[in-house]
Amino acid sequence: MRQIAGDMDGPAIDGLWAVIPAGGAGTRLWPVSRSSSPKFLHDLTGAGRSLLQSTWERLEPLCGEHIMVVAGVLHEAEVRAQLPRLPLANLVAEPSPRGSMAAIGMAAAMLERRDPDAVIGSFAADHVIGEPEVFAKCVREAVAVARTGYVVTIGIEPTFPATGFGYIRVGDPLAIAGAPNGRQVRSFVEKPDETTARGFLETGGYQWNAGMFVVRASVLLDLLADVHPKLAAGLRDIAAQPARLAELWPGLTNVAIDHAVAEPAAALGRVAVVPGRFTWDDVGDFASLGSLLSEAAAVPGLRILGEVDLVLAKDTTGVVVPGSGRTVAVLGLDDIVVVDTPDALLVTTRERAQDVKSLVDLLKATGRADLT
Repeated sequence: MRQIAGDMDGPAIDGLWAVIPAGGAGTRLWPVSRSSSPKFLHDLTGAGRSLLQSTWERLEPLCGEHIMVVAGVLHEAEVRAQLPRLPLANLVAEPSPRGSMAAIGMAAAMLERRDPDAVIGSFAADHVIGEPEVFAKCVREAVAVARTGYVVTIGIEPTFPATGFGYIRVGDPLAIAGAPNGRQVRSFVEKPDETTARGFLETGGYQWNAGMFVVRASVLLDLLADVHPKLAAGLRDIAAQPARLAELWPGLTNVAIDHAVAEPAAALGRVAVVPGRFTWDDVGDFASLGSLLSEAAAVPGLRILGEVDLVLAKDTTGVVVPGSGRTVAVLGLDDIVVVDTPDALLVTTRERAQDVKSLVDLLKATGRADLT
């Protein structure tokens, strides 16, 4: 086994490759997150490292150098700068966004050629996860289940009736050695309304779908071939002939891995879930971001990302991001979001945080895509 100093709960996992899809623009976190500098490249928790770097630190003890990052060509240089220990061959630059299935599938196809028995674990670059030891134990269980031929997802115990996440309907326990918490997945459920979400919590039989998948690379591609044969063939062609990436990539179907593989495989009884009993947040908007930041010492209820001395506040709650170098003053406002950058200022409420994406759409529609 590959031994790594400072590992979590044992040595690195033989045969496991972590795949980090580093895509998406994080438009609900505009104007901090832009297409040229998406949220995974930023320190959004005040930890002193970006979300991507935190993801790397969480996975390196489990995989060593067996980590592959799939990022857009625009972000290739910054990813290399932030992850100096990432081997050159393990950063794959996608020419344009083609959905999570193409990104993860391309990595799977490349790794399948390196090791036909490889197990891949796909973990987004922009999630915040606590309790690394608990996370590591969960991944070890997921790998044990994946080696038996299942697609394994890591479910998150819901703590409130979220309408912004998909859900996993959990089935019967599985009797698999090394995975005492493994369960069958009955189905995946799209984002529900609040009444439905409350019903899910009351039954106790549903978990949040965090988009984390662990599966043998060959199993993933074979399942994909059953539903999207041209996509699976195209990904394997790219892996066999990397020089044709730019030529073949535009012809790939743009589809999410959930729709392409997870949902149809669940209908066939081929998907399992291991519960993730760690804290998790996808940092999906400024309301979510606010829950990750500590309260300002001088102003209870106010959370600041950036230089605290640049914020002058009184009788105010919410989130302030002073990013332009100038002072931001707020007075007598509840649950406000103020994000100040050199070329754009956002003022909204935490209640409307999910709607920030509509402003990005409006900028594009009015010919101001340079700000997005």
